[in-house]
Amino acid sequence: MRYSGFKVFLEGLTGNRGWKTAWRDPKPRSDYDIIIIGGGGHGLSTAYYLSKVYGVRNVGVLEKAWLGSGNIGRNTTIIRSNYMLPGNEPFYEFSLKLWEGLEQDFNYNAMISQRSILNLFHSDQQRDAFVRRANSMILAGADAELADEAQLRRELPFLDFDNSRFPIKGGLYQRRGGTVRHDAVAWGYARGADSHGVDIIQNCEVTGFHIENGACKGVHTTRGDVNAKKIAVCVAGSSSRVMAMAGMRLPIESHVLQAFVSEGLKPVLPGVITFGAGHFYVSQSDKGGLVFGGDIDGYNSYAQRGNLPVVEDVAESGMAIMPMIGRARLLRSWGGIMDMSMDGSPFIDKTHIGGLYFNGGWCYGGFKATPASGYCYAHLLATDEPHPVAKEMLLNRFERGHLIDEKGQGNQPNLH
Repeated sequence: MRYSGFKVFLEGLTGNRGWKTAWRDPKPRSDYDIIIIGGGGHGLSTAYYLSKVYGVRNVGVLEKAWLGSGNIGRNTTIIRSNYMLPGNEPFYEFSLKLWEGLEQDFNYNAMISQRSILNLFHSDQQRDAFVRRANSMILAGADAELADEAQLRRELPFLDFDNSRFPIKGGLYQRRGGTVRHDAVAWGYARGADSHGVDIIQNCEVTGFHIENGACKGVHTTRGDVNAKKIAVCVAGSSSRVMAMAGMRLPIESHVLQAFVSEGLKPVLPGVITFGAGHFYVSQSDKGGLVFGGDIDGYNSYAQRGNLPVVEDVAESGMAIMPMIGRARLLRSWGGIMDMSMDGSPFIDKTHIGGLYFNGGWCYGGFKATPASGYCYAHLLATDEPHPVAKEMLLNRFERGHLIDEKGQGNQPNLH
């Protein structure tokens, strides 16, 4: 069933009795060509592009809970491609281009809003760094625009330009950046993959791998054993735990990243704004709430909740650029589990175990990467070759000394 304005109008006239379920609820089969472990954004997008682009339709997606229960439903919904390094920028620009045509591609309203993203800078040195980043973005085919203080005073008069510690000197715009309804992305990809014959199986937790003679033949689950020619893992913050069942130790740590929503306010923020002297990013939802976040919690955890010192730090950063929000009440908060890699960049690669593939280490970049991650992972699974824009995202890059250290913090995941 295709969605359209005419269909909405027709169903409104007939009591909305003609809508069908968005995807099936099948039982797991005994054999698949490819098993995807993880029914989040990356797993569902991989299944979608495998079936639609590469014609591989005997695919099973195994999700231990419900679709959208992980990070795809626990993020601040921002999309952008304002990266600098050649191992990252082409990938994220590819992802942003996929975002731009996504709703038409899978016929689902994901509420994509390219309302812009603005990175503020507070010193001459930071301005120079942003100029360099902007030039790198433009060379990679992305858009970038440098705004001086006078322009921002006209466009965003509510910012605290004269803060004595963090005066706002200007900012780097990416006008094509913005926000997307996170859970709608999961639903749209699930519906699209299901329409091409993919089995999406919820409440099916993987408990082990069936490995013989150095090759992975299938998985053990809470709903029985399932065999496959290829096993694709993409479970975000649970990466280390799942891959440990295959005897692998990953260069990844799991940390909690908190996000927050304020009470509903009148429209004030035209786009996404980030604080350049700390870690704070904020946008305003369609319901009026300010959606914002900051640094990860400082300790390792698999719990989807955080601690109060980070709440205080994020609130302080928000007040530093927008004192006007000081009387707004916090409505709710939540936590996602980040799989923080040693250099702050992800992996899309084959493992040393035959038939076993891994996608993870997305740190803060998982949501914005959802379309490109799925497309590149599907390319790898279908062809056994890395996609051109993901050819640097290999597990052995630390052995080769080819780190993709976008933030320049070295091998300390908590600093990325």
